[in-house]
Amino acid sequence: MPSALDLQACDAPIFEPASFRLAADEAALIDKARSFGARVLAPRAAQHDRDATFPIENFRDMHQEGLLGICVPRGDGGAGASFRSYCLAAAELGRYCGATALSWNMHVCSTLWTGALADDLDMTAHERAVHNARRKQHYQRIVRDGAVYSQPFSEGGAAAAGLVAFGTEAKPVAGGFIINGKKIFASLSGAADYYGILCTERGEGETASRRNTIYLAIPANAPGVSVTGDWDPLGMRATVSRTLLFKDAFVSEDEMLMPRGVYYRAATSWPHMFLTLSPAYMGLAQAAYDFTVSYLRGELPGTPPVKRRMYPTKQIAVAEMRIMLEQTKALWFQAISEARANPSKAQVLRAYATQFTVMENANALAVKAIRTCGGQAMLKGLALERIYRDSRCGSLMLPWTAEICLDRLGRETLYEPGEKDE
Repeated sequence: MPSALDLQACDAPIFEPASFRLAADEAALIDKARSFGARVLAPRAAQHDRDATFPIENFRDMHQEGLLGICVPRGDGGAGASFRSYCLAAAELGRYCGATALSWNMHVCSTLWTGALADDLDMTAHERAVHNARRKQHYQRIVRDGAVYSQPFSEGGAAAAGLVAFGTEAKPVAGGFIINGKKIFASLSGAADYYGILCTERGEGETASRRNTIYLAIPANAPGVSVTGDWDPLGMRATVSRTLLFKDAFVSEDEMLMPRGVYYRAATSWPHMFLTLSPAYMGLAQAAYDFTVSYLRGELPGTPPVKRRMYPTKQIAVAEMRIMLEQTKALWFQAISEARANPSKAQVLRAYATQFTVMENANALAVKAIRTCGGQAMLKGLALERIYRDSRCGSLMLPWTAEICLDRLGRETLYEPGEKDE
């Protein structure tokens, strides 16, 4: 019977390189992520989930493997992964520990958004020069020192959905900004070295505007930064997403992760940037299917070698799961492959459909897995119970919750920009 340490030799890639026509560097990257997930993440996942503790040792090991800098440009010492390459690697990690993959996303976005995504945006020559100079210090911290960044987004209102300005505000002062506000469900809270904060730059007498959103890296040990609240959720427990408070916290202007106005430009012209929460759930969808097949074949580590595959009801259930999984994979792969600046209307609508499909189907597959495998599969000693709880959280995650995706799909299908009913 294979052990957890042998899983990397047993599990096929979620996206087989030849079938999906992956480049050689993509194939190597997902193989590395798959091996790392099976060897390092899987053995630790249950304990961190049980205790709701952050798996900081996973991130320390990621540094040694070069995974913290996966999207740092090669010229700055990183792997230079593209949007698609990162998503494929993150899905492989998600099948072994959804919480680590989701937390890793919060870190990687600080490099993906400032790296490949920013390189795809229009900037003035001055903006580009300043941005390239500033991001080098962040990349050096990550590649050289193993610094961990987070990306707190939510505030409990409509800002995270992109409807209003962020309530966390940055007041310009000599040499930088004074930050006041809070972020809720702040993954990596208390574990990250830097918090990548989206906030509204607002001087005296100015009106808050989404166009004035700035993106700052605030040191976790800066005076005025604190973490508060308990963390005992249904799923994704190891993300440790407590509340961050900022009380007159000073941050230097050099800590800007994007020049003024560039985040708003990105949010409006590179919408696939908000699809990066989906890879962890794509991995969980695969994990639910993997568990079911292994369990029914009597090959699941930690369980008796009892085969249950001979029953027609089980076979039909697995067939239905495979169809749903293949549908989800095909749509997701198409969406991450066409991510770019200024996508077409069809591509944007497909991105919404993809987010909704992955987040809903991951949990639907976990539900089907529990029903197919039976009562023993619900025991906390097995991974499926955790996969079920983790996957249930996906449709709630801003900025593209399931409801927001449905709303935008319907509205943007029926209305062209600027159209309204009399």
